[in-house]
Amino acid sequence: MLQRSRMLTWSVLHRMRLTMKMTQHSCISSTSKLITEMYGGHIPVMVDTVVDVLDPKDSNIYVDMTFGAGGHSKAILQRAPEARIVCLDQDPKAHESALALSKIYNPGQIMPCIGTFSSLPKILADLNIEAESVDGFLFDVGASSMQFDTPERGFSLSKDGSLDMRMDQGRENTVSAMDVVNNLEERDLTEILRKYGDEKKAKQIARALVEWRYMFGKIRKTKQLVDIIESVFGEQYHKDKLNRRASVATRSFQALRIFVNNELNELHNGLVAAHHFLKPEGKCLALTFHSLEDRIVKRHFHGIDIDEKLNMSLRDKSRLSDKFRKFNDAYDVDSLNIMLNDKKWSPISKKIMHPNEEECKENPRARSAKLRAARKL
Repeated sequence: MLQRSRMLTWSVLHRMRLTMKMTQHSCISSTSKLITEMYGGHIPVMVDTVVDVLDPKDSNIYVDMTFGAGGHSKAILQRAPEARIVCLDQDPKAHESALALSKIYNPGQIMPCIGTFSSLPKILADLNIEAESVDGFLFDVGASSMQFDTPERGFSLSKDGSLDMRMDQGRENTVSAMDVVNNLEERDLTEILRKYGDEKKAKQIARALVEWRYMFGKIRKTKQLVDIIESVFGEQYHKDKLNRRASVATRSFQALRIFVNNELNELHNGLVAAHHFLKPEGKCLALTFHSLEDRIVKRHFHGIDIDEKLNMSLRDKSRLSDKFRKFNDAYDVDSLNIMLNDKKWSPISKKIMHPNEEECKENPRARSAKLRAARKL
């Protein structure tokens, strides 16, 4: 990917920009196909929908919170060739790709940055980007295709590699998945698998991991971990949304990855930071791939407290809050208006946006994607 980016010449870039102007309103898969051809096989998820909803403009500032292989950022630049983009990622490999992309454009137009979502305020301050000055944010949450396709990173179930799963490759995070499965007690492993993977057999898997450690020593490889988990399920197997046979270890790998990278807390912190730096009416888009991530985005965009119980009514909320006690006691209209207007976001679409059937066939990793978008109030 990096080598391809460095080889891209200004003439090719110019042709790509001309192609953009001619085809931006053509069939829904045109952008993704062009991105795939130009940048070597990576298919960004829901790229046409993302660009249409974001509707980027020249000279505006956008923050790609998960640059990865850069597919979404490159699609934004097709639509708005003079847009300025902060390309953030905690993965050093992704950062290298962002650096390569920055050399193609005008100085200062592409701003490659390395760090977590929590580090965004300092990063933007260092770039002299102030509060309420950004036009759009994009989150593409979870592991990237690059990470899944590199066995030694430890994200893949089908390719054997070191049991790592650190998105920053140990740049700051010193705890790997290998450390987790080999050092935590059965009770803690059970909690991780149940909470972050919604794994029904969490207790049995945790027990099998501990027993393996006592009998055979450290669990070092992804294939070992898959074999241990499969031993718990026996002949049972799962099916994915395309009705294909899926590994029974998927949920456990997801849970360990989320725990190792502190993903849910980072997503919450990133959305808080995005709101702080967005202009009024600025847009925030979030692509998620499982319910835990989507729930956090939904609660931010719909003004639901992050720690609130599920499916609470307005009256239930008022009972728990001193701020709205007056409304609870007397059904005061002014207090009700405060409650309804105390929101930070306005959802752009009432319903979650999903990839179409054609995209899921072209890119099976898109099958679980959910896109939410909101404007800052």
